[in-house]
Amino acid sequence: MSNEDRELGVELGDLQAELESQEYPVSQDDLLDEYGDERIGMGEETMTLEELIGPLNEDEYRDYGEVEQAIMNMVSDDAIGRKNYSDRTPPAAGEDRQDEGAPEQEGQREQESF
Repeated sequence: MSNEDRELGVELGDLQAELESQEYPVSQDDLLDEYGDERIGMGEETMTLEELIGPLNEDEYRDYGEVEQAIMNMVSDDAIGRKNYSDRTPPAAGEDRQDEGAPEQEGQREQESF
């Protein structure tokens, strides 16, 4: 699987190409009739497209970007892996960086995802 098939912990696989080539605008009903049973990988779990975006009850999607954004908005935090993790930048000198959400971490307060 290429990096293009996986974004922010979400694996669209062949569905990405199908959704990109879809004629837009398209109603949510038509989109789900055509692709609703397609599975989307999120970490160690999968869900169908209908399970993910069905609850949004959108009238239509104007382009692939709107469909992709709807998918990304509806995936759980499990898809993104460790919160606030980045292997790109080490803590700056004097910076006290905690891993948010680490189990049993002293002083850790619960945060909501938006």
